[in-house]
Amino acid sequence: MAFLLGCEKVGVDFPTKTVFESVSLGVNEGDRIGIVGRNGDGKSTLLRLLSGLLIPDTGRVLKNGVVRVGVLGQADDLLETDSVCHAVVGDRPEYEWAGDARIRDIIAGLLSDIDWNVSVGTLSGGQRRRVDLARLLIGDWDILALDEPTNHLDVRAITWLAKHLKSRWREGAGALLVVTHDRWFLDEVCTSMWEVHDGQVEPFEGGFSAYIMARVERDRLAALAEQKRQNALRRELAWLSRGARARATKPKFHVAAAQALIADVPPLRNELELKRMAMARLGKQVVELKEVSVAFPTQDGQHLVLDDVNWIIGPGDRYGIVGANGVGKTTLLRIIEGALTPTCGTVKIGKTVRFAVLSQHLDDLVKFGDDRVRQVIGRYSRRTMLDGKEMTPGQLLERLGFTNADLNEPVCDLSGGQKRRLALMLILLDEPNVLVLDEPGNDLDTDMLAAVEDLLDFWPGTLLLVTHDRYLMERVTDHQFALIEGKLRHLPGGVDEYLALTESQGAAKAESVAPGARQLGSEGASAGQVNQDQPDQARKLSGGEIRSLRKLMESNERKMDTLQKKIEGVQAEMSAADPTDFAALSELQNQIESYQAEVDELELAWLEAAETLGE
Repeated sequence: MAFLLGCEKVGVDFPTKTVFESVSLGVNEGDRIGIVGRNGDGKSTLLRLLSGLLIPDTGRVLKNGVVRVGVLGQADDLLETDSVCHAVVGDRPEYEWAGDARIRDIIAGLLSDIDWNVSVGTLSGGQRRRVDLARLLIGDWDILALDEPTNHLDVRAITWLAKHLKSRWREGAGALLVVTHDRWFLDEVCTSMWEVHDGQVEPFEGGFSAYIMARVERDRLAALAEQKRQNALRRELAWLSRGARARATKPKFHVAAAQALIADVPPLRNELELKRMAMARLGKQVVELKEVSVAFPTQDGQHLVLDDVNWIIGPGDRYGIVGANGVGKTTLLRIIEGALTPTCGTVKIGKTVRFAVLSQHLDDLVKFGDDRVRQVIGRYSRRTMLDGKEMTPGQLLERLGFTNADLNEPVCDLSGGQKRRLALMLILLDEPNVLVLDEPGNDLDTDMLAAVEDLLDFWPGTLLLVTHDRYLMERVTDHQFALIEGKLRHLPGGVDEYLALTESQGAAKAESVAPGARQLGSEGASAGQVNQDQPDQARKLSGGEIRSLRKLMESNERKMDTLQKKIEGVQAEMSAADPTDFAALSELQNQIESYQAEVDELELAWLEAAETLGE
């Protein structure tokens, strides 16, 4: 693999802290690297350093002279007066970019719902983000450096982006550096990880799952001072290994090894116990929606957001709501909590229900102004019960990653992630019995997301969650629902079922045509031509093919079990053999390696069959 980019003994100092100290690393062709770490440890700084936007204080950045690096920062440099068309494709002639199937696919994937001729200044923050991402992706880059690319994207757009990045370069070509808190995205597109901490960058082989496993093992052998961090990581690993994707994620991620590490980890949630506690606090009725519809007036008449929704939410239910941006998820939450009256239909809210809402904009923290965190928690004398333990406000803050130094910070000066954690803590101290979370993962790093998930696992009440982070969604909720064209639909198959539904609807309505392509006229491509240039969708398997694949999987499982027993038998022979008989020991070792090679080959075939079946 050819060297593309790197740094040698690099140091970066800011006025208040040392960010990096003597860091050396490299990026080669074919690398797909995810960058993780705590907020403020230097992930974005590392991207800027490698891409040439920041000059190090010591050391040097090394770059192959012909390498082209494309950078997506957290803030865009788009001109307010530019049209969307000009912001994305610039001054390139229409026939040039419209005739490129790759560019049309990017525009269709990210901008199909945005008017091609409106000015950038009229777009929302999420739309600007997608325009900036499309602008970058249509370029021809050797390396892409992406800082939080999934921000403001819905689940469907995130899935499209992951698919695009996986197929953008041929195998072994190009390189990707990505900073994101979206763990599903990291596991989907990355083959190695860099952890930024304490002024250093530590590499890990494999995606996010393998990274979590390696961190667990590292922390398991660390000092007792690291015990709290270890437990959080082992709980994270328990979710990864017990989830539906456990055996079908990556061939290199061996589930048997993971199961050994988590053998003594209890289940994530005791659902029956949590429901019993929830009923004691809530009674039998929580919220019931009957034939609820919501319509908002527009210039052309009425825009129907919710259409005849019927939904019963009971004590202890943990529901997740997915849907595209602007489809009405927040409206549905406001209806449920009684903050918005439906156009028609009825909403029944139980007499004992006490709502607590964590909004996207953290409006409840504004009232604290310059008050310091210590002053704010000092007003709460009550304790709260979590995981069967009574916790003070200070203990709860510590569990959410606040240090003693953070307690003296004014609330208005906290980072976005700190504000979100503080808001969640104050909500829990108010002891609600129905918790409504609207994008709670915004601004949180992966460690803090795991801490929040850990808290929510033991929260005894009804939980409603809206998030585009599919990992968080499937981690803390028991059932998922989709809001599609005003209708609420249960998703027994989780987020994957939602993606399949939206994909089939998009194909039926031909909504994936780029807005620019519709305007090409006689010189451009028609909608049919755009779709013909796209890769063919994977065809559906016949009943015979499904049976054949399942038979292959069952056969391989039996063969792997047989080979594993043979390996154990040979290992027993080695233990009983004469330790000085090197020839015999070498022969036995060769047998073990031969059996293990067969196991690896069978396991790979099993995984390929499972992936084909979508399991």
